[in-house]
Amino acid sequence: MSSIHVLRVSSFPLCFPNSCPFEASKLSPQFKPLNATPLTLRGTKHFHIRERTRTRATLDDVEKDQLSSTPLLVEDEKEVEKSVKVLKNAAKTRKVATEEVLAALSVIEKSKVDPSGFFETLGGKESPGRTWMLIFTADKRLKGGRYFPLTAVQRFDAAAKRIENGVYVGPIGQLTFEGRLSWTKRILAFIFENIRIKVGPLKPLQISLGKKEDREPSTKDPFFIWFYVDEEIAVARGRSGGTAFWCRCSRVKPDPESVLSLRFVTHKGKPEILKT
Repeated sequence: MSSIHVLRVSSFPLCFPNSCPFEASKLSPQFKPLNATPLTLRGTKHFHIRERTRTRATLDDVEKDQLSSTPLLVEDEKEVEKSVKVLKNAAKTRKVATEEVLAALSVIEKSKVDPSGFFETLGGKESPGRTWMLIFTADKRLKGGRYFPLTAVQRFDAAAKRIENGVYVGPIGQLTFEGRLSWTKRILAFIFENIRIKVGPLKPLQISLGKKEDREPSTKDPFFIWFYVDEEIAVARGRSGGTAFWCRCSRVKPDPESVLSLRFVTHKGKPEILKT
């Protein structure tokens, strides 16, 4: 894999309107959301959830949540759609108040959106899959949260069942993890196998994490529970209990200088996120 030590944009850049280099800590997304796949919800107006008593997400939590016989009245479809719009606006501007983002995440976590199409939307139909930029992270039970200050991009490859997680700090360097993944219901579990470290102009250092055993990732490993995925944003909770949401971006094949380009195309004169 080519190493990456500079972030640049072409056409309409991710999170920046001008085609010029930018600092990861000063991202300010400017794009027009795509027409997302119609929201499919269980039930017409109401959904059922059960209150979670654990702070650590487990497989039992998810399965019991799916089969719960203790219904609680929650927001209807319009509330879910409204919350999705809040998150998309937050991804564009990074100016939506933290409290509003947390409230939107809470609604979406409770909505029980049908996850049948999540994996394909998240990881595409063909390799190398799709890439997503981390926008916002929240604490356990959504007690607090913040916009993620660095450029963190994750690639999910549904066809090859591979995952890549990278943090990029411009010309300073990058840290990238790679491994395999599995998908069950709405749970994406993964095992990282390699780590690549790049500092400035130096050649990358690749380290094996010693997890080459041929087994399917499970909830004994790190995992995400996905609550919402469309063509623009994705919402999930990690094994530790924190929730986050991502904005889809396009990964362009690195040039000879090993540059990661995140770009957008235009539609009717307005920036629009690039489909892959």
